[in-house]
Amino acid sequence: MQESDSSRRSSGSLTDRVKRNCLSMAVTFQEGFSYVKAFFVGQTKRLTAKNEREATEAHLTETKMQVEATDEAENAKKRLHQQPS
Repeated sequence: MQESDSSRRSSGSLTDRVKRNCLSMAVTFQEGFSYVKAFFVGQTKRLTAKNEREATEAHLTETKMQVEATDEAENAKKRLHQQPS
């Protein structure tokens, strides 16, 4: 009886780890897509900029979007790893 209990716990914790790792990977992919989106938004704004000021603002917008994507991903991963098993 004890053997089946311990095997259930280990398989349950293995399942939880697999789920968390999969969710973490999904968050990482989402972060990557956000980076790609920021790149294209920044490039589009730079190409349509009429002067140096607008080009600089486009670069700052791109960088800001990338930082926000990183922050969101880090917070999501922290929440995933803080959840009780």
